[in-house]
Amino acid sequence: MFDKLEDLLIRFEEILNMLNDPAIIADQQRFQKLMKEQGSLQPLVDAYKEYKSCRQTVEDSLMMLEEESDEEMREMLKEELADAKKRIEELERELKILLLPKDPNDEKNVIVEIRAGAGGDEAALFAAEIYRMYVHYAESQRWRVETMDFEEIGIGGMKYVNFMITGQGAYSKLKYESGVHRVQRVPETESGGRIHTSTITVAVMPEAEEVDVVIDEKDIRIDVMRASGNGGQCVNTTDSAVRLTHYPTGIVVYSQTEKSQLQNKAKAFALLRAKLYDIEQQKAHDAEAEMRRSQIGTGDRSEKIRTYNFPQGRVTDHRINLTLYKLDKVMDGEIQEIIDSCIAADQAAKLARMNE
Repeated sequence: MFDKLEDLLIRFEEILNMLNDPAIIADQQRFQKLMKEQGSLQPLVDAYKEYKSCRQTVEDSLMMLEEESDEEMREMLKEELADAKKRIEELERELKILLLPKDPNDEKNVIVEIRAGAGGDEAALFAAEIYRMYVHYAESQRWRVETMDFEEIGIGGMKYVNFMITGQGAYSKLKYESGVHRVQRVPETESGGRIHTSTITVAVMPEAEEVDVVIDEKDIRIDVMRASGNGGQCVNTTDSAVRLTHYPTGIVVYSQTEKSQLQNKAKAFALLRAKLYDIEQQKAHDAEAEMRRSQIGTGDRSEKIRTYNFPQGRVTDHRINLTLYKLDKVMDGEIQEIIDSCIAADQAAKLARMNE
């Protein structure tokens, strides 16, 4: 591990030198790539430098203890030694986590698809609430949200909604949200006061660039049409909506949220690329069953990951046995604690596999 850390430290110093080279500064593409690499190495380098400093403190303290006769000074040295040893243990674990293989998609934007499942209108209402939950969370992270396509029902619910979240590290945090979300509550339409259980599915897909997914024009049918549903000026009066049909997979995507046909076409292609890229990702996960078992709910879309129980005011994440009694705050977008717990559990599982 420490040989690798030394190599990375050398690489970090090389990058710093290159970033001061006028020729590299002039080449913006290479400059940006090096800046990104520097940013990814910075936390690891900082932790390793602190680790080396603590090791030096231990050596110095032990040496001084052998020579020091003053009891008060010896106590100070022993305290400094104990603190340094404790910090070394913490940093060793931190460095192991930082050295875990990175998901190449972690820094990407995401496309999220929410669909109502079992439960009829109640499921559609819950889908709309979960959509708002993610919008609030994205706003707290200062990310940008763009709705791509949706179908509403008359009472304020959504049969489905597709939207893009743009922001640094969006996929690294939201990838744990994929799966089946279950709600237990008394629907407003239920006169008997009985608790109903409904479900929705959430799919979080990394945004795919054109270099990630190559779409052959012969495999696509593009249809343009007049947008339907609620819309502002021009939305329902021009052929601005775009539908793409991908023949090899049978995937159909639709975009009608923009006034411009070109903008809707761009959104539709972004959604299609994400879906095709997601299919390839799923195949890779299936081929690496052991790796998939070590992950915390980032693979199986049919997995029931979370229950939102309104009568008890609780949220339970079944993958990590976490229960929080603050449902109202979670529905307002305060899901960072759940995400952090999923990340910690994922890291612990990967560390365990490394030590096998």
